[in-house]
Amino acid sequence: MTLNIGVIGVGMIGKEHINRLANKLVGAKVVALADVNAKQAEAAAAELAGAKVYANGEALIAAPEVQAVVVTSWGPTHEAYVLAAIKAGKPVFCEKPLATTADASLRIVEAEIASGRHLVQVGFQRRYDKGYRALKKAIDDGVIGAPLMVHCAHRNPSVPEAYVSDMAIVDTFIHEIDVLRWLINDDYVSAQVLVPRNTKHTHAKLNDPIIVLLATKNGVRIDGEVFVNCRYGYDIRCEVVGEEGVASLPEPESVVLRRDAKLSTAVMQDWKLRFIDSYDVELQDWIEAAKAGKVNGPNAWDGYFAAVTADACLEAMRTGAVAPIVTPPRPAFYA
Repeated sequence: MTLNIGVIGVGMIGKEHINRLANKLVGAKVVALADVNAKQAEAAAAELAGAKVYANGEALIAAPEVQAVVVTSWGPTHEAYVLAAIKAGKPVFCEKPLATTADASLRIVEAEIASGRHLVQVGFQRRYDKGYRALKKAIDDGVIGAPLMVHCAHRNPSVPEAYVSDMAIVDTFIHEIDVLRWLINDDYVSAQVLVPRNTKHTHAKLNDPIIVLLATKNGVRIDGEVFVNCRYGYDIRCEVVGEEGVASLPEPESVVLRRDAKLSTAVMQDWKLRFIDSYDVELQDWIEAAKAGKVNGPNAWDGYFAAVTADACLEAMRTGAVAPIVTPPRPAFYA
């Protein structure tokens, strides 16, 4: 069976996903496109045999030939498109964020529960990275005993001036918010944000670096560094300290070089190169699950919980106080 997919949003990550679906993955075909920039959508369609361009996302979702939907449009549009896909009974893969507010994410959760079908997957691709999967296996197998602490860092070489302080949480640390909760299988209960001395490479609207402190229901303490102008490269780090040992995220494969009296390995400069394989695995898994009427990856509840946590982090950053993270009990639908 080939899954006929419509893609809403053909720029940036949308363009990359279209290329994956059309040229790298199996069991799917891109048959429809929509974008606020009609010329951009037409140009993308010209490279896909038989793909049709629709005037808007709602029309694409309603199209009879579209069996499943990929949403890679601007974040504020996500809620409307995901709700429309649920109403149409069509599986939908939504890049993060699920929605731009916790309330909007909760409306999606409630709509999916009311539909009686698991239809929504959120694009938190780190759960599909082989390094994170190896780290999770070590934790789940009890190799290090019960987790006690997690130390992590998310470093970028630089960001443009359009990147401001809130984005350190909602665009960058949001990945850690999801993947760490998945790694240790534990929900957060509070957040605090510390702002150390700013790097000289930042600008007036960006505190950089910051440190995010999370506490979980089981008492695990997490410290996460976000440093988006670190200059030296794109570097993702994670260390889980347990009762019996310590497990660390593997470094990306790199040639060990001995030259000029130095021993060195390269540090990646591009996030797309660091996680390119995980995007492929993620979308292939979604295709197979969608054809089977299932959701294997991060679901709508995960997207909602990430939004609530991000909101708490933003509140903590604004006030300097510890912010509680409060959600309703997890619905049985997502057990």
